[in-house]
Amino acid sequence: MKNFFQRNIRRILFGVLGFTLIAGGLSACGHHRDHVWGANVTQEQFAQQRDKMVDRAASKLDLNAEQKKLLAAVGDKMFEQRKAVMGQTTDPRAEIKSLIAGPKFDTAKAQALIMDKTTVLQTKSPETLAALAAFYDSLNPTQQQKVRDLMEGHHGWFNHG
Repeated sequence: MKNFFQRNIRRILFGVLGFTLIAGGLSACGHHRDHVWGANVTQEQFAQQRDKMVDRAASKLDLNAEQKKLLAAVGDKMFEQRKAVMGQTTDPRAEIKSLIAGPKFDTAKAQALIMDKTTVLQTKSPETLAALAAFYDSLNPTQQQKVRDLMEGHHGWFNHG
């Protein structure tokens, strides 16, 4: 038995590591089922969250009304892009589960899924980037510096407060 472990230690370690990654990934996918940003978020729920984020950013960056509108437009474009990437599915987890439902990983289906998502990203990204550019370009140099500082982690941009 000792020789078995000595000869196959790499295989055992990689197997355990692989199993841990798969189990962790699947549990992470299922952890936030009822969260507001789940697959089934409605336009109204998103609008409420977007408004909260715009108000929060407005207070940190001293945004005027026009800049708030541009930031809200960025949020709307991101929501549209997200919905397009999600497609018609109401359960994205089931889509992933279907890849491993049989005795072999469904590589063809996985590749088609990736190609669909990539195509959507390629077609929707220019609109989202244009909205983001319009917002950023509307900021004065002081506000732009605040954004850069916040993105660097100074001042707690991602802290809930």
